[in-house]
Amino acid sequence: MVDYDSEGLISAWSFDGAGTGRRIGWDEIRRGAPSGRGFDWINLQQLDHRYGKNWLNDESRIDPSIIESLTAAETRPRCALFDNGAFLNLRGINLMPYSLPDEMHSIRFWVEPNRIVSVRKRTLSAVGDFEDAIQRGRAPRSPGEFVADLSMRLVDRMDTVITALAEQADELEELVLSATLSNLSVKVSEVRRVAIILRRYIAPQREALNHFSLEDAEWLSPRDRNRLREAADRVTRFAEELDSVRDRAAVIYDQMVERRAEQMNHSMLILAAVTVVFAPMTLITGLMGMNVEGIPGAQDPNGFWAVTLIAGLLGAGLVALLRMIRWL
Repeated sequence: MVDYDSEGLISAWSFDGAGTGRRIGWDEIRRGAPSGRGFDWINLQQLDHRYGKNWLNDESRIDPSIIESLTAAETRPRCALFDNGAFLNLRGINLMPYSLPDEMHSIRFWVEPNRIVSVRKRTLSAVGDFEDAIQRGRAPRSPGEFVADLSMRLVDRMDTVITALAEQADELEELVLSATLSNLSVKVSEVRRVAIILRRYIAPQREALNHFSLEDAEWLSPRDRNRLREAADRVTRFAEELDSVRDRAAVIYDQMVERRAEQMNHSMLILAAVTVVFAPMTLITGLMGMNVEGIPGAQDPNGFWAVTLIAGLLGAGLVALLRMIRWL
């Protein structure tokens, strides 16, 4: 079931700048952003018919190039600063039911002194929790605090998934010498794939947050800048942790290859030893088993047991020789 109207409005809030927020509708949105310390947040869904008639394209008074960035196809995290505001594209990991750990959905922001317009393509649990906090009376007091708070919520969810991924790598390192290689190979490949996908989006997010913290605006306080830098530092740690997980997965895979090669070499060594032991015995029994006249012992009733004893002694001697030279 969709959670937005025909023009893509998911929710809209008006904040008084003192820590209180209330929901608003299209009538108040169309009247324009509030003056003074207050600001509005307009959260929109990215529509497939984005070039049709709607508020974002026709009434928002946002530059068309910025609208193009807000409604673009999947893009990497980035930040662009303008004279009248800032564009910020972030990605977050979804912790909602039936979401995969490597799914990082984007949410784009156009931030002005008295208005924030955000556009999403898919639902993000961090945004839902953020709105729940607003309803409980924990509303941001400025656009800078808004972005800093939401960025920290996005980072917190990354921490949960990346910590779980690192724990999986720890388990795989313990299992690599005991588990069946065929069962372990799929798990190693999955951990490495998820780490590569997450890092592809997490690393640029660090630069986006640092760039946004440099915005020279009154609505971005020193505390907000510090929180943005803290979020960027945590993202940097996540990128390093993902590099570690990826490298550890590669090492585990190399260990699996070495273990498989060692098993193969051991099997080939056993086959070679068996060949060395039974080849002379096969030669002797083959010669003595020819159906021609003149075979020694052919008329002797103890001839079979004599050949068997000689072949057995030869086999035992070869086994002892192979053990002495440490083939077995």
